[in-house]
Amino acid sequence: MQEDLAGPSTCDPECYIIVHNVAKKHNIGTLARSATAFNVAKICLVGSRHYNTFGSHGSAAHVPLAYFASLDECCTWLRNEKGCAIVGIEITEAAQAVNKHPFHGSTAFMLGNEGTGLSAAQLKLCDTCVYIPQHGQGTASLNVTVATSIALHHFAIWAGYQESSRHGFKFDVAAPPQRTAPRGSID
Repeated sequence: MQEDLAGPSTCDPECYIIVHNVAKKHNIGTLARSATAFNVAKICLVGSRHYNTFGSHGSAAHVPLAYFASLDECCTWLRNEKGCAIVGIEITEAAQAVNKHPFHGSTAFMLGNEGTGLSAAQLKLCDTCVYIPQHGQGTASLNVTVATSIALHHFAIWAGYQESSRHGFKFDVAAPPQRTAPRGSID
């Protein structure tokens, strides 16, 4: 594992995101923005050291990133070092509705590909899955960044994370931490 922008989350339980096989590069930046908003401890990038922060609006500097060569390495580290359950965001027969908050401690959300969802290999690594209930019939599923944002929001509520302070019509933004690696790459 190689890390960028190290810094532990101050929350217990912690929340992580596993990013593997996300095809649309701008989705990484949008995921970073949601990860920052919902106090994700770390984004785990699997298979590629390079990422695009387009869409993060500067928030990517506020969430630590870690690189893993394989899904097995990533899930082993999350389970053994961070005590996480690996939870897929996927519509499966056994999946539980995310709004029921079926969490039991630190959690790493496994994200699927925008078109095909979680692969069989990814599903095999998941301890369980959650899905987002829909109430209309105009789409079969949600965009990976939208689905992840909803899951992160529900986890933050369940975990009792403190709401960030607001001024006017926006939330307060902390000064970005000192960059320790080139933008868009984990060495």
